Amino acid sequence: MRSVLYSAVVLAVVFAAAGAYALGGADLYPTPEKLGEALFNDPNLSKNRTQSCATCHMPGRAFSDRNDVNKGNAVSLGDDGRSFGDRNAPSATYAALNPPFGKDTDGGWIGGQFWDGRASDLEEQAGGPPVNPVEMGMPDEKAVAARIAENADYVKAFEAFYGKDVLKDPKKTFLAATQAIASFERTPQFSPFDSRYDRYLRGEVKFTDQEELGRTLFFSKQFTNCNLCHNVKARDGRIEGATFTSYKYFNIGVPTNPDARKLNGSKPDFIDQGLAANPHVNGDPKERGKFKTPSLRNVAVTAPYMHNGAFNDLRTVILFYNKYNSKKKSRQVNPETGERWAAPEVADTIDMEKLETGPGLDDQRIDALVAFLKTLTDKRYEHLLDK
Repeated sequence: MRSVLYSAVVLAVVFAAAGAYALGGADLYPTPEKLGEALFNDPNLSKNRTQSCATCHMPGRAFSDRNDVNKGNAVSLGDDGRSFGDRNAPSATYAALNPPFGKDTDGGWIGGQFWDGRASDLEEQAGGPPVNPVEMGMPDEKAVAARIAENADYVKAFEAFYGKDVLKDPKKTFLAATQAIASFERTPQFSPFDSRYDRYLRGEVKFTDQEELGRTLFFSKQFTNCNLCHNVKARDGRIEGATFTSYKYFNIGVPTNPDARKLNGSKPDFIDQGLAANPHVNGDPKERGKFKTPSLRNVAVTAPYMHNGAFNDLRTVILFYNKYNSKKKSRQVNPETGERWAAPEVADTIDMEKLETGPGLDDQRIDALVAFLKTLTDKRYEHLLDK
């Protein structure tokens, strides 16, 4: 009798284990979002298995490549251990709220992903880095699909969410991977709207006098030009849910970043064409040097700044804008170099009308703006403000 009971118990354990194995993919990744999170953090999807999406969009650093953990570089190191790009990796927080790339009601370009909008949506953006030779370095979509097929739990999850035949076609596998990653990036952890500013709007906290002055200045069209590009309302007109960007493209006269150019080996006469390099724009010369206005959410903890990481400090960024409106000689000096602001990379398309709107600011008001921008930091990253 004991032998029969023992055999029954053993069989039950075996069958339970077999069932758990059969459900492995579903257990580990019960939703496409969870599968996307695994793919986002998986270095096996890069050529040398050293780099994932999270390498340059670090979850603990507001999904950015903070320069203090990137060996002090403004641009990111590729999977091959030697290649660098020419643009700073932006924060992926709130990226899901970008409208698709296209024409706005005023006829200008708007939306999309990347600094030049060349990817219309999150799915298209997720497909870029894995096959970029200076990023994750995979030769093609087929190679990425093969890496996915190596993981038995991935196989089960892909078949469960995207169909039994999804892994038979590398293109379908690759597309499904981008869809899963995009679904992860649409989860609340990327766009929580729980910053000190959001809590202020809900009446949960009070601003300091300095933060309140900064908010007043930022929202004012009389004293600053900030909100001409960094909208203070959401696209549906509400103050709640604002991402502080118009998603439009402007040339603000940012200089080249010589340190980045030394790293990536660009020729001295290379010019980043910005929006004009977007294939949908067809090289329109009017769009040269224009880059998408970034969200200011988490801006205080995602240095360096501008599309090429030209500035390291948030206060420097505000001083850079202020140079267009101030006649003081001291305002014409970059505090990070001690020299005059460098010449813009592209000078002929600068939007001087917007940049010259508003008066010059004194130190008190500049510091107040910095204080307000710090309030846009998501709660989970507030501990980074003092670092």
